Amino acid sequence: MDADVLIIGSGAGGGTLARALADSGLRILLLERGDYLPREWGNWDPEVVFHAHRYHSREEWRNAAGGSFSPVLGYHVGGNTKFYGAAVLRRREKDFQARQHRDGLTRSWPIAYADLAPYYDQAEAWYYTHGLAGVDPTEAPRSPYPYPPIPHEPAVAEVEAALQKMGHHPFPLPLAIHRLEDDPEHSPCVRCPTCDGFPCMLRAKGDAEMCGVRPALESPNVRLQTQHRVLRLLSSADGKRIEAVETEQGRFSARIVVLAAGAINSAAILLASTNERHPQGLANSSGQVGRNYMCHLNSACMAFRFGQSVSTVFQKTLALNDFYDDSGDPDYPYPLGHIQSLGKVTPAVLHAERPTLPLAMSAFAASHSVDWWLTTEDLPDPENRVTLDDDGTIRLRWEPKNRESHRRLCEKWRGLLRQMGFSLVLFQPMDVSATAHQVGTCRFGEDPGEDVLDPFCKAHDLDNLYVVDGSFMPSISAVNPSLTIMANALRVAKHLRQRFRED
Repeated sequence: MDADVLIIGSGAGGGTLARALADSGLRILLLERGDYLPREWGNWDPEVVFHAHRYHSREEWRNAAGGSFSPVLGYHVGGNTKFYGAAVLRRREKDFQARQHRDGLTRSWPIAYADLAPYYDQAEAWYYTHGLAGVDPTEAPRSPYPYPPIPHEPAVAEVEAALQKMGHHPFPLPLAIHRLEDDPEHSPCVRCPTCDGFPCMLRAKGDAEMCGVRPALESPNVRLQTQHRVLRLLSSADGKRIEAVETEQGRFSARIVVLAAGAINSAAILLASTNERHPQGLANSSGQVGRNYMCHLNSACMAFRFGQSVSTVFQKTLALNDFYDDSGDPDYPYPLGHIQSLGKVTPAVLHAERPTLPLAMSAFAASHSVDWWLTTEDLPDPENRVTLDDDGTIRLRWEPKNRESHRRLCEKWRGLLRQMGFSLVLFQPMDVSATAHQVGTCRFGEDPGEDVLDPFCKAHDLDNLYVVDGSFMPSISAVNPSLTIMANALRVAKHLRQRFRED
């Protein structure tokens, strides 16, 4: 055996699990498809990050119609948390239950909020989470945040005050940032505009490399192998266990194998691992591997107030959940979603995203905008799925649900912004290539005929295979999934410790 626990992927799930098991004495082996993201000036260059896509994968996937696209994701130590906006929100209590939306009903979870609450606490502590409890009325019971909220800049504070005057309940956006407000001279974070969507050159972002992998590697029983792409998993003759993990470099074996390659790639690995015992792919007797892919309806928003320039630098500090549980309209009694501020759209960012826009126009637009991110819950649909074409290429079929609810959320926000004096409000929806919030392809539950994983994220069909990325989620809610992935990895780690003690 090369390890007691072999973890495939070092992102929010895999990196957190490695740290959670590091002091157990178990031999932990992390296999990462990529390498450490290079620390260089390009980390902060919008042209490099958003136009040249130097740090993103060059692979091509196919959509439902067979057209090619490049997914916006990268393979690095720390996974896609290297680029996330560090917004780490807990699911609301109702998000663990079946919810009625205009386009259908979500599935309930086999665990409740209370089961995950202590692991949310631990994940927030490990990932430097700054926030303020008791302000958001949709928030579940919780302990205080480990760190105080990141203060708003003037333009964001003005929006907060206006919303409060209208009777709304804005709250500080919980952020995984290593920020020392009481000691700015020694703070790793300098509140720069290159956080949301950028890798952090100062290593101040609470990502899975800094808060998961690096602390784990301080233990001599934890090893990391980079540039090891997993091709497939090999099962035993009776099909009940994983005997080996095959990579482009060779084979590895472990008592326990944990997939944490992301909801799309984890499903692809299982589907590629066919054999006589598992003709549909591993862990797939239910036929649900790769199905029920969900990825939030997200839109970026630029709100313009042309009468005054905006000098915001670090503006991603505010959130609003007043339309999270319902629209507020009697004729549309459905949830709409979540609103949070977006990392500042600078002239350079806007020009990198829209290179045909004249530079002077980009500069004018960016200097007069406050920017936002709107999220509506996608719903599970078995036809939204990951499959493999005959040549091994990933095909991602995704037709998001709840489009009307998302449209209404955008219109609600447009109306509020106009009341605050923003005369022009523009939205840009995300397409199938925006895979940052991928979940759902190996959902957990009690029924082996309907669910891929059991409530502790072990495959129903195999005794030693677990999945701890976003694949396990039966529903996505309307908040960023990263903290829930981290918290669930901590929950699974406790289960694995107990299993090894009993073995």
